[in-house]
Amino acid sequence: MVQRPGVPPAPELVLETVRGSTEMSPGRTYHVGRDPHCEVCLDDPRVSWHHAVLRPDGDHWTVEDEGSTNGTWADGHRIKAWSVGPGSELRFGNPEDGPRAVLVGRGPRRAAASRPSGVWKPSLTGTFRQPTSIRPMAARTALRIGRAPENDLVIDELIVSRRHAELRALADGTYEIADLGSHNGTYLNGVRVDRTAPVAEGDIVGIGHSAFCLVGDQLQEYVDTGSVSLDVQDLTVAVDRGRKVLMDGVSFPVGANCLLAVVGPSGAGKSTLLGALTGLRPADSGTVLYDGRDLYRDYAELRSRIGLVPQDDILHAQLTVRRALLYAAELRFPQDTAKAEREARVDEVIRELGLVQRADQSIHSLSGGQRKRVSVALELLTKPSLLFLDEPTSGLDPGMDRSVMHMLRGLADDGRTVIVVTHSVLSLNVCDRLLFLAPGGRVAYFGPPDEALAFFGFEQWPEAFEAFENQQDRDWAGEYRASPAHRRYVDVTAGQSWRAGESEQPARAAPPPPPKAQSWGSQLSTLIRRYAAVLSADRTFLVIMIALPFMMGAMARALAGSTLTAETALNALLILTIGGVLTGAANAVRELVKERVIYQRERAVGLSRSAYLMSKVVVLGAITVGQAAVLTLVALGGVKLNAPDGQGVLMPPLIEITLAVALLSFTAMMLGLLISGLVRKEEVTMPLLVLLAIVQVVFCGTLLKLYGVAGLEQLAWFAPARWAMGAMGGTIDLAAIVPGRLTQDPIYDHEAGVWLISISMLVALSVLFGVLVSRLLRRYEPAVMRKQPRR
Repeated sequence: MVQRPGVPPAPELVLETVRGSTEMSPGRTYHVGRDPHCEVCLDDPRVSWHHAVLRPDGDHWTVEDEGSTNGTWADGHRIKAWSVGPGSELRFGNPEDGPRAVLVGRGPRRAAASRPSGVWKPSLTGTFRQPTSIRPMAARTALRIGRAPENDLVIDELIVSRRHAELRALADGTYEIADLGSHNGTYLNGVRVDRTAPVAEGDIVGIGHSAFCLVGDQLQEYVDTGSVSLDVQDLTVAVDRGRKVLMDGVSFPVGANCLLAVVGPSGAGKSTLLGALTGLRPADSGTVLYDGRDLYRDYAELRSRIGLVPQDDILHAQLTVRRALLYAAELRFPQDTAKAEREARVDEVIRELGLVQRADQSIHSLSGGQRKRVSVALELLTKPSLLFLDEPTSGLDPGMDRSVMHMLRGLADDGRTVIVVTHSVLSLNVCDRLLFLAPGGRVAYFGPPDEALAFFGFEQWPEAFEAFENQQDRDWAGEYRASPAHRRYVDVTAGQSWRAGESEQPARAAPPPPPKAQSWGSQLSTLIRRYAAVLSADRTFLVIMIALPFMMGAMARALAGSTLTAETALNALLILTIGGVLTGAANAVRELVKERVIYQRERAVGLSRSAYLMSKVVVLGAITVGQAAVLTLVALGGVKLNAPDGQGVLMPPLIEITLAVALLSFTAMMLGLLISGLVRKEEVTMPLLVLLAIVQVVFCGTLLKLYGVAGLEQLAWFAPARWAMGAMGGTIDLAAIVPGRLTQDPIYDHEAGVWLISISMLVALSVLFGVLVSRLLRRYEPAVMRKQPRR
């Protein structure tokens, strides 16, 4: 309405509903409906998507019904349009028990309400519209916060430690927040608190899903219940020093409890957008506001509220559903969480996802749709408010496709914001919003799914996809920006309200490194037990693990006979060397590449890289050393070794040879992990394993003369087989048993110093390969993780 000259403006009012209050300024209109983008969102099936509108009319306010299905009532009357003011009562959908709203005058207390720092537009968020609780601080010297009932302020969340933090009043009238050694951290304005930090009025103290703000002598609590918005503004991503743009100025709003589908042809930037929205691969420019807070700036705190289900399964398929989720709960919840608490949360998620009948079934035996449910269940353990899924219906039949999409619809309705990247268009009708990306990462459409085809001018989705492929010069994004749909679904409900708003956009800040995991030993223990369980459930691995040392040992025994002689010694030691290399490398060569997706996701939520690698080393190392001992005893047990005077260099000959083979197998295992970290596909590991064995045979020193050959000898220093053969040869004085050109190498001297050099070189190579594996693991971590110091 146009303000008439001489007529005072409509008064400022506050609209009170069960979901909170909305401050109404006479400079704009306010929509009421089920649409999450309405200024007054009412989640009731009797309320229409766009139900009514409140607008200033001269010196008063008018409420108008927008053709709703079940009607609007004002002061007991069903209305089409009605003048309202302070004290007016509105009902939507039913005059008796429909959602109720009351208009009240805006007093001076409301006008002076504090706004937490770091929150751009509290009135547009679900969390910061109004406090969940207010606690007086005037008479307190300290406020203990945690999960345990004896705390002053109890936060009943498993991601919160029992004794988490303490807010302290200082002698000078100021406050400080102290972290009490919590597992998941205490945050001040998005930055983790190491020990203590001063708290000023308006600062946000984040603990779990709760945020606390000091206002005078009161502590206001805001709880992130899941009804959060995501506002995306001008995201741009370029590679090759800016020469190639993957995403160009992408902007759109996502309302609370909204299910958004992101579709588009190949190369449209869907995966790039997913990385930018989750904060794992931040955009080069632009802003992502998580419920009014800058996601990149506050990423360390907010990342625990974001769930991500990659396209590939993120659970070990050999485990049962319940066991896999229990191990995940151990890694994600604080160490002081009781076993019964973890089990209760796992059972709760299993029921929520409809997996009760499958809880004790191995994941690999589930259907594709059921496996996807298990991956979602893992992410729901920590109750994320924002859930992303990358191609969850890929490879599923139409029935499973529909089932998964309806599951996501249910998750959104239960109080989450869900964003799904998909190629499937079979079930877009269950989504609230559709984002269609054009090639080059531009927004070709954003709005209700049922309006998309009409907007493009097609009747079927295949026609639309073909048009994007065949009309690559068409300015799809420009057409959308100039359309009424853009003004209705992007400009009006999203960023325009703060582009021309009251103050400037929050400053763009580089995302800080995620917090360092506090309980490294606890993670290592869980990872070791989980990895041992995975291997013990892999029957193929068990058969190979048991059979290989016996087979290789039997071959070496057949060559050795009853005594190591000039005819048998070299061949027997060579088979031992090959056996040691194969047992160690075969154990490890697939282990990192096959778990890469699992590692990337767990690393993003706080897994320690060093604990993960050490769990592999401990479990595989124990298996490998045991295999080496079996291999050596089968090969040489009872065989006359012909060592000088029957003695080894420092110990009995059989013990020294067993030690050399064990170190060789362990070093080969580390080399196998290195190969597994280098490759991108599991299929190429077996050919590389064969190549590794051949290289070790060539450089072990029994086929080619290495000593004194420039270049070749130095290259052999990096071959574990070279040093293992030297140690075994030195133990039995190989030059004396097998005189010849190859055995005159000083590495075979029966001397303590020479033998210790060979053993030390095997240890040094193991350490070197371990360092290289750790560096390789960094390559496959999320981009935001690679910005932090190595650990």
